[in-house]
Order: sequence, then structure tokens, then C-alpha cells
Amino acid sequence: MTASNLRECAPVEISDKEVMAAMRAMHGYIDITPADFKAVYRVAYALAKERMMNALKAADLMSSPVQVVGAGADLITAATLLADQGISGAPVTDAAGRIVGVISEKDFLRKMGAGQNESFMRVIALCLRNKGCVATAMVNRTAGDIMSTPPITAPADITIGAISALLMEKNINRLPIVDADGKPIGIVTRTDLVNSLCMLG
Repeated sequence: MTASNLRECAPVEISDKEVMAAMRAMHGYIDITPADFKAVYRVAYALAKERMMNALKAADLMSSPVQVVGAGADLITAATLLADQGISGAPVTDAAGRIVGVISEKDFLRKMGAGQNESFMRVIALCLRNKGCVATAMVNRTAGDIMSTPPITAPADITIGAISALLMEKNINRLPIVDADGKPIGIVTRTDLVNSLCMLG
């Protein structure tokens, strides 16, 4: 979540002037100071947000159907799918359609020589230094060879609060949502989560 997203999703601060105007507009007399009103508002807002975080489920915001990559797909096919769909990662499935891993830009970068927390520009530097493409060694590899495993998945009834905690804890950008057989029925990304939090704001 970027700083701009946080600014967009933050609740609106209420000024003393606005509180006084609201109190004057209400029928009857309210014996409360603006500071007391804002304190009550903040607590009520936090409680309402917590309630919504537990009420909204993955099923309410997940994208479906899910773009998947077969474990046996070659990396050219996998990379082309991600590029064509404009996504940075996708679940990897076995012959029975069950999720067995996730493949993402991070997996490609890692296999191309970038470290755990390094970037695409590091790969560019390696290419220029070595005077060749560091992706060449992956030509005969499959999605199953480089995918991250075991996959982190969740059922459709997981709350957005739990999703948020899981993405942070596992440092992942997407959470495949699966049925009882481990087959994908949807996916929740960080963008989906940010959008849902903005709705709560």
C-alpha cells in the first residue's frame, strides 16, 4: 500500500468549526464539546471499521475466474500469459486443477540473478555487465521449476481483516481463494484489498 493510497483511504478529519456547525444544525441542545464529539466519533469509526473488516469476506471482493498457469507450462508461455493479462503473478495448478504454487515476477527475477529484495533494474545491470540475457538459462524450464511453493491460499469465507494480516505476514501480493478441493475459485490482490479499505473509509 503506497503513501498516496493511505492518504486516499484515510478518514476525513473533522474540524472544531465543522463540529460546531453540525451541532447547531441539529434540533435540540447537545451538551458536548467539539473535542468530546471528535473523541466519540473516532471510537465509533474504529468500531464500525472493525465490524466491516470482519463482515466483508474474500467472496465479496475476489476476482473470478482466475488466470492460472499449468505446472508443466514452459516459461515463455507463463511469461506471455502474465504480460498479456497485465498481471504480475498467477497460481500454478497441477493436472487435477489444484493449486500447487504461485509464479510471479519475483520468481523470474530470482532465477535471473536478482536477490530476494532486489529489482528488475538489478537484472538489467546483470545483463549489461554479462553482455547477454540472463533469462536464456530458463528457456527449457517450466512454471513448476521456478514457482514459489507451498502456495498460500484461503477459503472464500476468510475476512478482509485476516487477508490483510496474511499478506503482511507472508509478504505476498496476492491470495488465491480455493474451494474444499484446493481448486482456485478467485484471487484477492493487494489492489483489491486497498479498494475495499477505501470503501470502508
